[in-house]
Amino acid sequence: MTKHKHPEILSRSVVAQSRLFAIESLELRFSNGEERTYERMKPSNRGSVMTVPVTEEGDLLLIREYAAGTERYELGFPKGLIDPGETPEQAANRELKEEIGMGADTFVPLKQVVLAPSYFSSHMTLFLATGLYPERLQGDEPEELEVIRWPLQQAEELLTHMDFCEARSISALMLALRALNNHPLNAQ
Repeated sequence: MTKHKHPEILSRSVVAQSRLFAIESLELRFSNGEERTYERMKPSNRGSVMTVPVTEEGDLLLIREYAAGTERYELGFPKGLIDPGETPEQAANRELKEEIGMGADTFVPLKQVVLAPSYFSSHMTLFLATGLYPERLQGDEPEELEVIRWPLQQAEELLTHMDFCEARSISALMLALRALNNHPLNAQ
């Protein structure tokens, strides 16, 4: 595999901005002399987390939440941004408490993923959470989220559910199933 030298950034500027997002334009020169303009979401330098919570009874806990991008309710796993000063595990536990009213004793890191790396720089750490216990924190959602219990034994069926189509949730589920292969829950 050939190793490419990173392109030189000739300039960068914000070309559009909203309350939540800034679009940045990058003028790049590649090692072969070619120059191009790329646009991307300006990096926020804040990571995010998504957690696959599994109960002692062997159920996955999902949330049904309105997604403005698709203009419909989507089924997925609890997720959110890492607050300043938080570790990814702390953020994952806080998000669980805010979104499903449960904390967890154990977090198993599954993988760090990126979404559309040509346009976004944010990283999301995926976790498997076990040892759940009841604890609720006030979240920032505009309405209470519906918590859905899904039997782990029927996880494959979740992949075909019409409301479960967010790529990070699908990745998290597949990685969690692989991690659970030798987990005590599967011995039942």
